[in-house]
Amino acid sequence: MSRDRIWRSNTAGRRGGNLTGVSVLATEVTAKRLELLSELVPRAGVIALLVNPNSPSAERVLQEVQQAARAKGVQLSILKASTENEIDAAFGSLNELAAGALLVGADPFLSGRREQLVALASRHAVPSIYAWREFAASGGLISYGASLTSAFRLLGTDAGKVLKGAKPADLPVQQPTTFELVINLRTAKALGLTVPQSMLTRADEIIE
Repeated sequence: MSRDRIWRSNTAGRRGGNLTGVSVLATEVTAKRLELLSELVPRAGVIALLVNPNSPSAERVLQEVQQAARAKGVQLSILKASTENEIDAAFGSLNELAAGALLVGADPFLSGRREQLVALASRHAVPSIYAWREFAASGGLISYGASLTSAFRLLGTDAGKVLKGAKPADLPVQQPTTFELVINLRTAKALGLTVPQSMLTRADEIIE
């Protein structure tokens, strides 16, 4: 199931139908992730963005992150990967690009390669930010995004309403109200990073 947009349709196969479900706003807060990464690694003059070029939202994400990078005064390097081998190659080019940090896109393909991404970030010693807390829990440095637990809970509530007779077309698409900032201090220490106190006080979860 796509984590970029968890949805269900009550008019499958018909154009112009209604949709209901839960949007987790995965791509909409990508620019915010760049701001957080820049705050955590202020010495990074170049930040790399890893995206899946086949994602329907890739172009919009690129535009938003490029704007955020200009506002922060950092150079943005774009890395594209739609296969596991291309992910390996993308990390291999970080030194050549002089990238001091990495922003991993929230595309479902990339999100499904959590272990590979976290392992590569550790091997290349690159500070990285991800969309979901599961990455930080697996050893990633930092994550920021909607709570998937809350999103699935909302889906369960909608499913209950439908089972009780509600029409899916009458149920609005819901958006998350809970966003989680998770910081892995063990990983920060391994990278030689000192997490600013201002960021620690904003964190929803700190892994030590």
